[in-house]
Parts: sequence; C-alpha cells; structure tokens
Amino acid sequence: MRPAVLLDTGPLVAFLHAGDRHHYWAKHQFREFEAPLLTCEAVIAESCHLLRRIPGALTRVFQLIERGSIRIDLSLQQEHRALASLLKRYSDLPISLADACLVRMSEMHDPSVVLTLDSDFHVYRRLRRKTIAVICP
Repeated sequence: MRPAVLLDTGPLVAFLHAGDRHHYWAKHQFREFEAPLLTCEAVIAESCHLLRRIPGALTRVFQLIERGSIRIDLSLQQEHRALASLLKRYSDLPISLADACLVRMSEMHDPSVVLTLDSDFHVYRRLRRKTIAVICP
C-alpha cells in the first residue's frame, strides 16, 4: 500500500515560485508522487498569502485543486476537537494550524508521509508517540 502524501505549505510555495530556493526540489517531488497530494485549507490559505505577489500563482493553486493534483482532505468542522488538542499539546513550539492539520491527517491516513520544509515535523508525534514520516530537502 502506497503512503498518502500530505502536502505542507513550503513545498507548495516552492513548486509555484521559480525564485524559491527549493523550487527544483519541489518540482521533482511533485513529479515523484501519484496525484492527489493531500492537504488542508490552512495550507492553502498560508500558501495563497505567501504567493500573493507572484503573478499567476494564486490561479495555479486553484488549478492544482481543480485538476485533482492536490485534494483538501480535512474538515475543520469535523476535526476541531482533535486540532485544539494538538495545538494545546504543542503550545511550547511554534505550531501553526496548518501543522496541526497535517499531524491530524497523518493520524487519519496510515501509512502517510508529510512533504515539508519544516523541521518541527521531526518533533511532532502522531497518535501521541509515533514519529511522523517526512520528506524534506
């Protein structure tokens, strides 16, 4: 069984922004994995904020969703209790809502791997004590 690939903000931004130092790495990663890459609304929001000044990038974010290359796969409405618990547990770290969503998604999809630039995923734990598989440069 292939692991679900959970997409974080950094690789999405790098993929869509040719000036990003991880652009070529991200392009390679997007070619390596079978669609869809799974993500959450918080990652999309962060990515849109970071890409807002890059011509055409916001359109490309939504084209990736429309084409099925990436799929939003977490409901904040359904998962708010689990997310609140994760945010509380990691309140001593700079955890974002997007990170908490990806940790939760790693609990929901077994096996899974997080495609990220964020080293904090080496600290976060799924199901309280299990490490999270990551792919990072």
